[in-house]
Amino acid sequence: MKFTVEEFRHWRHKNVTLLGMSGVGKTYLSALLRRHDWYHYSGDYRIGTRYLDESILDLIKEQAMQVPFLSQLLRNDWIYIRNNIKISDLGPVLSFVGKLGNPELGGVPLEDFQRRQAQYREAEIAAMHDVPAFIDKAQKIYGYQNFVNDVGGSLCELDDPGVIDLLVKHTLMLYIQVTDQEEERKLIARAQSDPKPLYYRPEFLIEQMQVYLGENGLGYAAEMDPDEFTRWVFPRLFHSRVPRYETIAEQGYTVTSREVAQVRDEQDFLGLLETAIARSQ
Repeated sequence: MKFTVEEFRHWRHKNVTLLGMSGVGKTYLSALLRRHDWYHYSGDYRIGTRYLDESILDLIKEQAMQVPFLSQLLRNDWIYIRNNIKISDLGPVLSFVGKLGNPELGGVPLEDFQRRQAQYREAEIAAMHDVPAFIDKAQKIYGYQNFVNDVGGSLCELDDPGVIDLLVKHTLMLYIQVTDQEEERKLIARAQSDPKPLYYRPEFLIEQMQVYLGENGLGYAAEMDPDEFTRWVFPRLFHSRVPRYETIAEQGYTVTSREVAQVRDEQDFLGLLETAIARSQ
């Protein structure tokens, strides 16, 4: 959606999609707006509770069944396992997606990792297709005035134009851009120390894996340290996503991560949106 500043001010039910890499402030803004009559739709939360829930539980049960004590309890229905994902803690999704590398170091074998990546992609696409229905639910069932769509950092990787078209039709697209090297360094360091579920385009993953193997004198993905590979590949993933996000941002508006860091309440956020709209005109 595109607006003039005046049209935006008179938009009764504001629906905004926040775009950008993990760590730029999307969830910070969403949590802040939730305290001001905004419905917070988290794409990753929807993925974990709806589209990957069974797969997550199956993976947990598979591990539990390898422990004789737990296997007996499960086979006799004496215990049950549930997915306790939270918007502020995506641990179950992160555990399911896993990290590529040596299984003895907690990594996931390449074939399994690629299968999980494909499942994650399909789940994210499905979660984004749910946005219009949740905009309607937010207003009609829960009585929220406004709606914020907090998407995963991998939205630009999905290579599904229909998803972007859908979001542009139903929401204002707001891209949070990292504009200087210091902010970029902090974001990458934060993502490396506190990782979120990562999706890699298949061709990017194979290309970068081959580079990593070559640099480290390794022959197979199963020899890689999963944590080391994740830390190594993230800056490359970050830079590969920037032009993809900038293309999507042409259909919406752009603010910087530094501007987002200054937002303290709803009025600050609305003012920032008006600034972004005015800049684009």
